[in-house]
Amino acid sequence: MTALTEIKGTGAPLHRALAEQGITEIEQLAGADFQELLALHGVGLKGLNRLNDALGEKGLEPMSGVVAPKPTNRTVKADVKTKPTGQSAEEWIDSLPWPRRVEQGKELLEIFREVTGAEPVMWGESIVGYGHYHYRYETGREGDTAQVAFSPRKAAISLYGLQSGDGAEELLDRLGPHRRSVSCVYVTKLDQVDHDVLRELIARAWVSDSAC
Repeated sequence: MTALTEIKGTGAPLHRALAEQGITEIEQLAGADFQELLALHGVGLKGLNRLNDALGEKGLEPMSGVVAPKPTNRTVKADVKTKPTGQSAEEWIDSLPWPRRVEQGKELLEIFREVTGAEPVMWGESIVGYGHYHYRYETGREGDTAQVAFSPRKAAISLYGLQSGDGAEELLDRLGPHRRSVSCVYVTKLDQVDHDVLRELIARAWVSDSAC
């Protein structure tokens, strides 16, 4: 038997949602109703398709009613030259010249790691990212960036990708003091936002396939 947590490309929100249904091993998904599982809170199209692929890789019966992943046309403001580097996210945060941002950066490292189940990767010189997706602009230009990310800057903490999850607008209204742009949420004081809401925003964005 293979635990769902061993399947690469799947995250903690998906694992928790299925565990609540008593499903903790990939073998239990053989022949399952794909759309019924997709309706569960915390289950996204991308993660569930990855589990269905894993069934095929193991020679097991695929799920029924599978919905194919949508071609991505997600528009982001990230610099197309921003790519993963080999720098340690922990070391980069420790090197920040603002003690308050160092403390908050370390706190965010743990929050994002716990929610996504992924390890942080530095994108460019100042963005700590988790996961990745391929994006394509309407102009045809395309590339890769992190699924969710943050950057503790002097003026504010930048949170990327959080507006892409289901119900993000409603959750952001409950987050606490922040500012928004098309692709970023800015928080000045991390201790003044609701951390449970922040975790939910990250969890929903992590499994989202929708455009932001």
